[in-house]
Amino acid sequence: MAVTETTAAENSERARGSSGWAYALPALLLLLVFFVVPVVALLLRSVLEPEPGLGNYATLFGSSTYLRIFLNTFMVSAVVTALSVVIGFPVAWMLAIMPSRWASVVFAILLLSMWTNLLARTYAWMVLLQRTGVINKTLINLGLIDQPLALVNNLVGVTIGMTYIMLPFVILPLRGVIKAMDPAILQAASLCGATRWQCLTRVLIPLALPGIAAGALMVFVMSLGYFVTPALLGGTSNMMLAEMIAQFVQSLVNWGMGGAAAFVLLVVTLCIYGIQLRLFGAGRLGQGA
Repeated sequence: MAVTETTAAENSERARGSSGWAYALPALLLLLVFFVVPVVALLLRSVLEPEPGLGNYATLFGSSTYLRIFLNTFMVSAVVTALSVVIGFPVAWMLAIMPSRWASVVFAILLLSMWTNLLARTYAWMVLLQRTGVINKTLINLGLIDQPLALVNNLVGVTIGMTYIMLPFVILPLRGVIKAMDPAILQAASLCGATRWQCLTRVLIPLALPGIAAGALMVFVMSLGYFVTPALLGGTSNMMLAEMIAQFVQSLVNWGMGGAAAFVLLVVTLCIYGIQLRLFGAGRLGQGA
């Protein structure tokens, strides 16, 4: 009798396992077709064109021009990520604690900015940041500067435009994490003698780290591969990696170099994600997102 029950349990377990694979099969096929196959094809073209070998990678890392583009990309991505977190944290906190009616209005404005066409938003920043734009005119009228500042066709304009576009991707996960916190924790810290600064640095920020990590990871990875905003606000003299890949593929029709640059970007992105998982864990990142 016991043997029969054990056999039935094993058969049931096998049935559940096979049905689980059946449910996961469409997702696995989708991942295979739209991710694994293109990545493998990209890797093959990077080592086979124009001739077999690692010549494309050697050229990529042996040229000071390409290395400067890599430096621009990582520097701008890091600065945009830091600014997005610094600006987004107070906004997320405000959204979490303000009355629901006003929070809904601010949240709607935030979503509306995300839904606005990216190209339109970037052109709007071009108008605002140019030498005769609103920002320079305002600063001159206030007597803060004598000559217009160069805010476009450089990395300053790229950083400003990308920070504005990336802010919602930090605010949204942070708001969710802060909203889920128990207010009694901060009250308890205050009753125990903690100052406001100590409540912020020793209670609120550590508890919000999953949201900060999730938002920062999303912003940094997206910034590494961003194309439209750097192309319009940065110009050719301040090229970033996505622009270089597009130039290799579209203008020079050099799929080998384009594939090598894209594969390096993919590897760096996966490494950053792996480090993030090692530091915070998949579960905590999932809570932040």
